[in-house]
Amino acid sequence: MARTSKTTPRSGCPVSVSLDLLGDRWSLLIVRDIMVRGYRTFREFQHSGEGIATNILTDRLQKLEDRGILKREAAAKDGRSTYYRLSAKGIALAPVLLELLIWGANFEKTDAPCAAIEAMEQNRAAVLAETYRRWEQRDPTPLIPPFTARAKTKTKPNSPKGKSRK
Repeated sequence: MARTSKTTPRSGCPVSVSLDLLGDRWSLLIVRDIMVRGYRTFREFQHSGEGIATNILTDRLQKLEDRGILKREAAAKDGRSTYYRLSAKGIALAPVLLELLIWGANFEKTDAPCAAIEAMEQNRAAVLAETYRRWEQRDPTPLIPPFTARAKTKTKPNSPKGKSRK
């Protein structure tokens, strides 16, 4: 039996309700790819480097559309192609994603360049203003480049994760 897009929330807590919408493994990564990387097509999401299976990607795109977080548009140059675009509800997640990006880079080992994260951390308002500008103008230019996948290496047992906070 297929799940419907409308489910009964576990509680009335705003965090719980938000997690019901976005708490799976892939949804925020899709939102990130649209918002930060400028991705618009199924193929771009599929080749984002996260390893999402096509059936899962199809399901999450549909759920995000059903929940009003993104919408489909016909591509201007080729009406047969579909572009995915954040709705007003979706772009409102920009401050959340920015804070997750900064938090993750500060407290976990990531491939994000420290200088880029520090610049974002120091200029939150400007980063958000640019994010909103790109959304309003339908500008798919990446806000930041994709982080390269790091080679799997063994870490020293007592080495701290993430950058140090001195």
